[in-house]
Amino acid sequence: MAQAPYLTWLYVPGDRPDVVAKALDSGADVVIVDLEDAVAPERKRYALDATAELLGERRRVPVHVRVNALDGPLAEAEVRRLTPLPGLDALRLPKVSGPGDVARVAGWAAHVPPLYALLESALGVENAHAVAMAHPAVAGLALGEADLRADLGVSDPAGLAWPRSRTVVAARAAGLAPPAQSVYPDIRDTEGLARSCAEGRALGFLGRTAIHPRQLPVIERAFLPTPAEVEAAHEVVGAARTEAGALSLPDGRFVDAAVVAAAHRTLALAGRASERRPRAPRSP
Repeated sequence: MAQAPYLTWLYVPGDRPDVVAKALDSGADVVIVDLEDAVAPERKRYALDATAELLGERRRVPVHVRVNALDGPLAEAEVRRLTPLPGLDALRLPKVSGPGDVARVAGWAAHVPPLYALLESALGVENAHAVAMAHPAVAGLALGEADLRADLGVSDPAGLAWPRSRTVVAARAAGLAPPAQSVYPDIRDTEGLARSCAEGRALGFLGRTAIHPRQLPVIERAFLPTPAEVEAAHEVVGAARTEAGALSLPDGRFVDAAVVAAAHRTLALAGRASERRPRAPRSP
């Protein structure tokens, strides 16, 4: 069975090593150490030092780092310092507007790790596919919806429907994994988070970034397949083992390679329940 995709990505401030330590034990699939928005200007240097110390050794949970603005004074030094470290699993690049931003970061890196490009402007969304294809190290796209709302002047979530679909399509067209949804800012509204995740799943997103451990189980439940979906996936995979090329199931459904691949992903996700030990969320 294929390795299950990541579903939960937890942001933590880089200037709070105590919070980072708790995040690594929170049950999140990925911990994102943030050097950008979550860190005050006077704490940026300390955040970089603390993050470099953290990344001096590999962790059992993948650690990504969101660097500061690529056109600002800090990002280049952050990339040059962090990319040689063994504990860095990926970089998240904020406010990417075009493929040149990705190429610039790759030029700074001693060793180019996987790169996740955050699209946070109208220009970034327009260039989504070009960004996804900008460098072989690009591993994923994501929306930064707070800044995108401001850039577009959007006050209703419906105004983000096209940018969301554009990001999903661009990632798929580039052969990347489905993007994870942007953060849900109200950490107390778990019902609203669940509804929002269901909407995102219907659009083609897979998983979600979070800003508090209490959001993690809600996100995971929302993106895990239902028993009916698991049963259907088993039927597709079983039929594919016995027939080559396109095939038709007993109920008349047509199945091709893309449907079989989706079924394998469903079964990989279904395996998470038995592979992962339940954890109680811990507050930072």
